[in-house]
Amino acid sequence: MTVPDVSVVIAVRNALPHLTDCLASLAAQTIGAGRMEVVAVDGGSTDGSGAELERFASLHPGLFRPHLPAGPRPEPTDRPEPTERTEPTDPADLGTARAHGRYVLYLGAQDRLGPEALERLVAAADRLRSDVVLPLQVDGDGRELRRGVFATGAEQVGFTDSALLWALTDAKLFRRELITRYGLRRRPDLPVHADRPFTVAALLHAERISVLADYGYYHRARRPDPARRAPALDRLRGIRAVQEVVEQLTGPGPTRDAIRSRYFGWELPQLLQQPFLALDGPEQRAVVREIGRLVDRYCSPGLFVRLPVADRLRLALAQRGELGALRGLIAHEAVHGPPPEVRRGGRRYAGYPVFRQVSPALPDALFELPGGPAVRPPGWRRLVPRQVGRRARRWRRAWRDARPVKAAGS
Repeated sequence: MTVPDVSVVIAVRNALPHLTDCLASLAAQTIGAGRMEVVAVDGGSTDGSGAELERFASLHPGLFRPHLPAGPRPEPTDRPEPTERTEPTDPADLGTARAHGRYVLYLGAQDRLGPEALERLVAAADRLRSDVVLPLQVDGDGRELRRGVFATGAEQVGFTDSALLWALTDAKLFRRELITRYGLRRRPDLPVHADRPFTVAALLHAERISVLADYGYYHRARRPDPARRAPALDRLRGIRAVQEVVEQLTGPGPTRDAIRSRYFGWELPQLLQQPFLALDGPEQRAVVREIGRLVDRYCSPGLFVRLPVADRLRLALAQRGELGALRGLIAHEAVHGPPPEVRRGGRRYAGYPVFRQVSPALPDALFELPGGPAVRPPGWRRLVPRQVGRRARRWRRAWRDARPVKAAGS
């Protein structure tokens, strides 16, 4: 059997009508049917997607390899992923197990590829000897998303020298040997972002990660992000899964902190914004408890002190279990916006209502703004030029030293 250069793996579940455009874009690839294969795994569609897969398989013999069905996704549980390797249950992992290509590209069933996408991706991966290649994406309005890691092409990128940490979906070209060597799989027990632990692990194992921004490779259909509507506790389970991968595959240092900065400097603080106040009491307590555990376990002191004041204050209140103070802070900021700057002892602080309160007693360092001590003192002294102020202080010291000393008892 001739080994294809690339296998396109598609997990399908009720993807009509976009599925037709997706499959048609694959049939039109300039790389040619002899160098590619399409492994489409149906996860139990009820809208006729399975019949559409079979229709394309009959129209293009040998190119499309549908597998019907893969069975339903397992119900989420709180049990950790089993350590033994059994038959995969995630449709994308099933497709990977049945793929033969040197490379694997994961394609959403509602998305499509530009005609030259696979030919260009494989050529670049071979030329650069890349383990992972990120293709430039095009949004639903036809605009190339030239921002973040895709602002420019690069032969090699990492977590510390690029915006790679903001591109953690599996919509990439992977060397299949990398996936099989390390036994990488998704987490079908996660309600959202089941692919993120897989992608982070692949990126950490990869010797070379490249970015191609010279062509509209991956066309994304317009659709809502399911994570935005997911319950906070489901999102927290996905965040914990990524932290476990990072803990296992990296040691303390810049790479670990770079990845975690996304979660502790964005993902977790986002869960402690105004929508948090709409949760019922038990869910609020559960969210705060889980965020506190994540901070305790995974947020290093060096990373914590580099977070913006608003973020580290929210995380600190959650870590301390100060639910009432956290509610009050969120509500106050929603009404009044960012706090004013206050100066104490020559230092600059964010003047939140909980600053220097007796309860909760929070250290001043949580509120200190970046940039070091205050440059100018508060009050009327701001109006006095520095040179005049220094001269006045010298005169005052000289006058004080020149005063006669009173004798004792006089």
